[in-house]
Amino acid sequence: MNQFKRYPPHGGFDGGCVAINGTPEKDINLDIAQKLGELLSFNGYEVVFTRKDDNAVCDEGVVGIRNQKTSDMENRLEIIKQYPSAIFLSVHQNQFTESKYSGGQMFYTTNNSGNFRLATIMQKHFAELQPDNDRTPKLIDNKLYLFKDTMQEALLIECGFLSNPKDAENLSNEEYRKKVAFTIYSGLSDYISEKTEEVNNKENEENGETESFLYMQ
Repeated sequence: MNQFKRYPPHGGFDGGCVAINGTPEKDINLDIAQKLGELLSFNGYEVVFTRKDDNAVCDEGVVGIRNQKTSDMENRLEIIKQYPSAIFLSVHQNQFTESKYSGGQMFYTTNNSGNFRLATIMQKHFAELQPDNDRTPKLIDNKLYLFKDTMQEALLIECGFLSNPKDAENLSNEEYRKKVAFTIYSGLSDYISEKTEEVNNKENEENGETESFLYMQ
């Protein structure tokens, strides 16, 4: 059974960035992750969350925002390490000083050979959701704590810019967040199907078998 490690970032004391309409990133992240989790579970996948509600993952009794943040990240990394065969997904929202920038973008590392392909497929699906989105996947090797030493398939998904009026309005809308969740699910489904086909073809080659196709015109 395929496993998915869902990481709704921020939570509790850490609200993440805030949309220009006042919606905190942490609420958007969690809602998209929960909707995606429901889709995956319904279709037979095992889903693990780092958080399921508006709480940080830091240890009890830790004092000070900086110490709480450090504890939170360390605990999330430990959860990720417990599922080395799972696909690790981190759902975020972007923000920039200029409001003109918009659109979802995928970020990946070279720690796993499947990461770039996963990012490319997911970026394609976001372009279908966001017709004006011409972004390409971006490499983040050694730049993010939870990704730099993560060897399993892993993808950071920035769904849009909360500093952009249109993106902020869309991401504050539950129906649009359902579309985002389905977009991510569709990207994962395509990636898994492609990966499964490659594995099956390799096994057939090793067994001396070849695929045959009958084309009807």
